[in-house]
Amino acid sequence: MITAIVLVHTAADRIPETAQAIADLEGVSEVYSCAGDVDLIAVVKVGEHEELADVIAGRLSKIDGVRRTDTHIAFRSYSRADTEATFSVGLD
Repeated sequence: MITAIVLVHTAADRIPETAQAIADLEGVSEVYSCAGDVDLIAVVKVGEHEELADVIAGRLSKIDGVRRTDTHIAFRSYSRADTEATFSVGLD
């Protein structure tokens, strides 16, 4: 699974509608509104790199209200659950 984190700059008066339209796209697993330099953060999960172009450039960036995107492709995932599972092997 390929994961991309997409920072989305939107029109200020369209944030809720834009966020929902992005969340409704196939391949988008989560959308967060946030404070800071960007308006929304979308998490895109696809099976192949070629699908990123379809989801992000082909559909997400064309949604009404999206002004600009900045995409970051994840190399590896770290989470508390992964760490705890690694260190608890054989303790049961």
